[in-house]
Amino acid sequence: MNSRLDKDQKLINQCFQLAVKGKGFVSPNPLVGAILVKDGKVIGKGWHKKFGDAHSEVNAIKNAAENVAGSTLYCNLEPCCHTNKQTPPCVPLLIQKKIKRVVISNKDPNKQVNGEGVRQLRKAGIEVTTGVLEEEGKELNKFYFKYVQEKLPYITLKIAQSIDGKINEAKNKQTWLTGKESIKYVHKLRSEYDAVLVGANTIKVDNPLLSVREFKGRNPVRVIIDGKLSIPLKSQILTPIDPEKTWIFTSKDVDENKIKRIAERGIKIFRVDSSKQNFLDIKKILKVLAEQKITSLMVEGGADIFTQYLEKDLFDEIIILQAPKILRKGINGFNMKRLKKIQLVKVDELGKDIKLVYGKKLSD
Repeated sequence: MNSRLDKDQKLINQCFQLAVKGKGFVSPNPLVGAILVKDGKVIGKGWHKKFGDAHSEVNAIKNAAENVAGSTLYCNLEPCCHTNKQTPPCVPLLIQKKIKRVVISNKDPNKQVNGEGVRQLRKAGIEVTTGVLEEEGKELNKFYFKYVQEKLPYITLKIAQSIDGKINEAKNKQTWLTGKESIKYVHKLRSEYDAVLVGANTIKVDNPLLSVREFKGRNPVRVIIDGKLSIPLKSQILTPIDPEKTWIFTSKDVDENKIKRIAERGIKIFRVDSSKQNFLDIKKILKVLAEQKITSLMVEGGADIFTQYLEKDLFDEIIILQAPKILRKGINGFNMKRLKKIQLVKVDELGKDIKLVYGKKLSD
């Protein structure tokens, strides 16, 4: 047994637990937690609480019960070393405070860091250990890693369906399938994602708010795909308390008067090209969202929207909330058997419902 490695893993795991407290508040920054250990005991803890606020390392030092000189800093992500941001870099502070050793899970994929923080620490004589619980660290910051490396948001397709794969009893009929536990889970998910996305038909049929109500957290940006700008003006989503968080993507040839009536409410409207099938160009939409610093996107429906994302392979994860019901007739979600590049990674119970999480298959 490697007692040092065991201790490193235990403390990095505790950093993960601190980091998740920032979920929904730090984007587009990563989730980061930090712990200071001196003479075998924890003397300080901190996490990145909000975008623009102090980083986890700074908070851990501020919260330290004693002088941090000679201590070991545990941090799930490589300390930053660049000045092109709202807060000062952490590496000079660690050197100044005479930290003896730094243990991290992941190097920061941001091209302005990407190992440079580690190099500067080592140059200053600080021992650095990297790669502790590396895969777990990547999973924790999957939104950030995808956004930084591919300049696109992390995309999750979330769908509620019956045992026989139906998402609605009829095309223009609202159908409640899942129970209270699943509803609470969806609201929690919304609070963690930067944006949620639906098509115009979902607005017409369900008239949703797409807000967070069953869980304490922030409201995501609400993205609506409406090529003809056809959703009713009386829709709840067009009269929210925070209209700046409702974004509509429509075609370039839509009527200017329609745009004006909605834009006057403080709602953002983006005009993009249409594809040959008269669908809006979803790749362009994703690029626009990324430019607006949307690092994570949860697609909530409906069937046509899901089909576009699946056919173009524009997703990272699929979450299916399966209700214990058989509809026999109705609208199909999507055929899982046709998706050869995914694998089931997790199964959980949500009351009487089953949550199935699918991820991309690793290359053979």
